[in-house]
Amino acid sequence: MEMKNNYSILIVVVQFLCFSLSSNLSLGGDTISANESVTSGQTIISSGGKFELGFFKPGSSFKYYIGIWYKDFYPQTVVWIANRDKPLDDADANLIIIQGNLVLLDKLENSIWSALAGNINRNISVTAVLRDDGNLILHDISNSSTPLILWQSFDYPTHTFLPGAKLGYDKRTKRKQVLFSWKNLNDPAPGLYSLEMDPEHAQILLKWNRTKEYWASGSWNGRIFSSVPEMRLNYIFNYSYIDNENESYFTYSLYNSSAITSRLIMDVSGRIMQQTWMNGIIDWNLFWSQPRENCEVYAKCGAFGVCDNANASCSCLSSFKPRSDREWNANDYSGGCVREGKQQCDTISKDKDSFWMNSIMTLPASQDTNITVGEASQCRSACFNNCFCTAYTYDGSGTCSIWTGDLFNLQKLSKNGRERTIFVKRDSPEAQTKGKKSMKIKAILSSITALMFLVIAFFCYIYYRRRTTKRTDRRKGTQGAHTSHWHKVEGEAKVLMNENSDEAIDVPYFHLETILAATDNFSNANKLGRGGFGPVYKGIFPGEKEIAVKTLSSHSGQGIDEFKNEVTLIAKLQHRNLVRLLGYCINATEQILLYEYMPNKSLDTFIFDGTLCQLLDWKKRYDIILGIARGLSYLHHDSRLRIIHRDLKTSNILLDEEMNPKISDFGLARIVEGKVTEANTKKVVGTYGYMSPEYALDGLFSIKSDVFSFGVVVLEIISGRRNTGFYQSEEALNLLGYAWKLWTEEAEIQLIEKSLLESCNRSEAIKCINIALLCVQEDPNDRPNMLDVILMLGGEGINLQQPNRPAFVLRKLTSSKSSASSSKQYTVSNNQVTITVEEGR
Repeated sequence: MEMKNNYSILIVVVQFLCFSLSSNLSLGGDTISANESVTSGQTIISSGGKFELGFFKPGSSFKYYIGIWYKDFYPQTVVWIANRDKPLDDADANLIIIQGNLVLLDKLENSIWSALAGNINRNISVTAVLRDDGNLILHDISNSSTPLILWQSFDYPTHTFLPGAKLGYDKRTKRKQVLFSWKNLNDPAPGLYSLEMDPEHAQILLKWNRTKEYWASGSWNGRIFSSVPEMRLNYIFNYSYIDNENESYFTYSLYNSSAITSRLIMDVSGRIMQQTWMNGIIDWNLFWSQPRENCEVYAKCGAFGVCDNANASCSCLSSFKPRSDREWNANDYSGGCVREGKQQCDTISKDKDSFWMNSIMTLPASQDTNITVGEASQCRSACFNNCFCTAYTYDGSGTCSIWTGDLFNLQKLSKNGRERTIFVKRDSPEAQTKGKKSMKIKAILSSITALMFLVIAFFCYIYYRRRTTKRTDRRKGTQGAHTSHWHKVEGEAKVLMNENSDEAIDVPYFHLETILAATDNFSNANKLGRGGFGPVYKGIFPGEKEIAVKTLSSHSGQGIDEFKNEVTLIAKLQHRNLVRLLGYCINATEQILLYEYMPNKSLDTFIFDGTLCQLLDWKKRYDIILGIARGLSYLHHDSRLRIIHRDLKTSNILLDEEMNPKISDFGLARIVEGKVTEANTKKVVGTYGYMSPEYALDGLFSIKSDVFSFGVVVLEIISGRRNTGFYQSEEALNLLGYAWKLWTEEAEIQLIEKSLLESCNRSEAIKCINIALLCVQEDPNDRPNMLDVILMLGGEGINLQQPNRPAFVLRKLTSSKSSASSSKQYTVSNNQVTITVEEGR
């Protein structure tokens, strides 16, 4: 009988456990109801499937957090965190509604976070709903006809500002809605940088440590913030500022939220970033950011850190080291630098040269004392005799500036920057003595190591020479001299490529004899084609690796400068829509570039061939257009160098085995620094039919010059015709003029190549024609930038602007001979279509 009772009890316990487990695992939909919980492995999903709530671990962290993120976005993009400053050591926790409140409990049932604070009416019925705009709302549903909002995550943002949310000030509770950056990429705890609304001046402010303001948007005028032209009413965003008796706040919405996803984040770098994610594009695109430069962020590199805009990196002043190597390796520089020794006032050296001299571009954020002295030595003495003085500078006109405490906002001297010299007080004598002893020990150890290395190298050299001598005896006498020649050539080539350069070019060097063997001595059988640079050959290198070998023609008009320019640029650029450089070769007679092999050659091979063009249906052409746009956008906006290509054309678009486009030929490209987007040149180079009017006529080039070339390429892809051909004998129009004529007659569909009509998405094709015509407008200010182009290409339902008349619309027909020239098979980019003008016309 007792055994039967025990068995019955066991059945009841098992049934209870199964019921409890099933009640947890069955949680679904977008709602957490009373006494339901979200545990590890469980999530709730918004009704439209856009957002998801659950437990997550950021980056390489081992801590757990409750957060909201975009569902099906990779990598995971978190937009809100409940317990950002109280992480969980493990996921054995519950997010549960208890007694009218949404609470996060750890495994010991301690309250880690709760939505509501203070007195709570425990007799109400409450649910939590995750909406499709990313807002988590706690509802009182006691009166089901009119649910009352008790709390919502939009009122408590963390680091992300979503469309529909508020960034402002509640006049009733005196509470601000503030965005805080993450501490670092692995720790979402509130960092040093914050974004908040200034209700008094109707503007947005960026602050360091909630105290130091380092950027302001300027006042809102009803359409735009005065200092941020990007934050304006446009065809994508609807920004607005609300000010009433209860609150003041800034908000925004999207005109087409079904096609575009957008967020504004307070980034860990100290900058705010507006990013977009469009259907068909699997990555976040940067729409705008402020401040524009990394080093404009206050205390970007922490105390005694020096910011380098060129490399987007930080370094320490002389005699200082990072406070935390682990944080600096994770690109978290907020901890700054500390002295390698300890400064002690009572034992400080009486050597008045105990200062480190640092040449920088900007002085620390604010000096404590300004005094007038006669000479630099008096300024040095004033700092030296002040126990608390950290550094000083003397401007040569009698003004001496002295700093005490930590130094912030130092910037590295740039090429065009004005040099300023700051003298930082050295360590204490004891620290200097220890440092000298340490340096002596290191020098001794280094000398011993170097000596051992030289001994080993000497014996290796003797062994190598003996082996080489034996091998030489079995070969012709000239073989050794031949090998020596190639070693000499390689050394001279590397010296030539690296001269007048700030950093070594990290591109492998290939010997000419290796290339000759791989291409069968540049045989016609391996010739792939010919470009403006010269002929291109296919090479088979060891391991059956295929490489494209591009040789410089003596008739191309390009020399060593263009060659070095291409090697230097491509070595620093990495993007899936840019061709990859694998190596180079240069000597007295040959200049050769080695690229990844593109089996489908260039884009013009397909679109201008009556047979091959049928292999490119509309979807593939659209993907090619989008890929080219991404590559150009990377060059103009996203790479660490701002690059203007200057020779974008269909023959410089290569296609890989999957027909993905890659931009090539950077021989004419130019780097522009910082915020500069345009420049001038006395030497106009490029390809007829693709050059913008301001560049061809005045020598003025900019990112908008590339946009013009992109527009021409898009029209050629859609029509299958060259821009340099004539399309109506009575008017002798080029492709731009022909497209404009059809557009004004609302017959633009006639521009589409006949082979595309069956596969073509006509609305998509017309959109591309519209975008192309916007790109080829005569005034560069009217043309969109490539970020706008990507948004227009990827967005659906976006109302595009009407284009103005394009440049170079009409050309007079000089003769029948000229007219017939349009039928020439310009399959190469040589001097027939490449123009070089020494002076801007």
